[in-house]
Amino acid sequence: MSQPPQQQQPPGSESDLTPAADHGEKSYQGSGRLRGKVAVVTGADSGIGKAVAIAYAREGADVLISYLSEHDDAEDTKTWVEAAGQKAVLVPGDLADPAHCRQVIATAVSEFGRIDILVSNAAFQMTHDFIEDIPDEEWDKTLAINLSAYFHLTKAAIPHMRPGSSIIASSSVNSDMPSPALLPYAATKAAIANMSASLAQMLGDKGIRANSVAPGPIWTPLIPATMPEEKVQKFGEDVPLGRPGQPAELAPVYVMLASDEASYVSGARIAVTGGKPIL
Repeated sequence: MSQPPQQQQPPGSESDLTPAADHGEKSYQGSGRLRGKVAVVTGADSGIGKAVAIAYAREGADVLISYLSEHDDAEDTKTWVEAAGQKAVLVPGDLADPAHCRQVIATAVSEFGRIDILVSNAAFQMTHDFIEDIPDEEWDKTLAINLSAYFHLTKAAIPHMRPGSSIIASSSVNSDMPSPALLPYAATKAAIANMSASLAQMLGDKGIRANSVAPGPIWTPLIPATMPEEKVQKFGEDVPLGRPGQPAELAPVYVMLASDEASYVSGARIAVTGGKPIL
């Protein structure tokens, strides 16, 4: 089923998304798999990050919600986390700034005392048919938000993570099947998968695991905010399941990777693509 044609201004808003995305608000059932843990989730105001924050809270984790400036969406995420009986801390700001990345981690340590789970999920993309159409500053912004923030967040978080902690980054099916219209975004997603594999080897002796998740087409505000209307309308139709995924369909994978049940899973990239294989 196609989505109605629609456009938003970046980074997009959940309240303007038609149809509304499913973040598991009414469906996700926790079972204590993250009880007592502390999670930092970037881009947690909407989309995959919101679904992960809600699921983590229902599994027993306190959550720092990092987001850019979508205050209403972030407050809604906070409401769901608190409704699950967990503590939520909102930290707005631009992750393209390394100092803000460090502030996110410092706030988590100040509020919670440690970090058990780091989910580097916030992302930026724009659609262009030709490389000549990509402004230099847009290239730099995409790399700063998608990739460099992952580096700065991780570097700052490691001293506050104990054995058994988990780092999870959002890669993409574009990591090895890149869309030419998403050149900067696809390049960052390949680098995220590569960096996660490096971290898994680098941090193994500390008992810290690192993995990435490779989503396919997922229905989030980023889509109408960064793609032409005609692509929004057909978004997700080209995968074997014939539809875009919902953020709630990603959350169980992020929960598994964060949980102690995944104690021997490190260096993995897990595809959640609606049947489109990754290499």
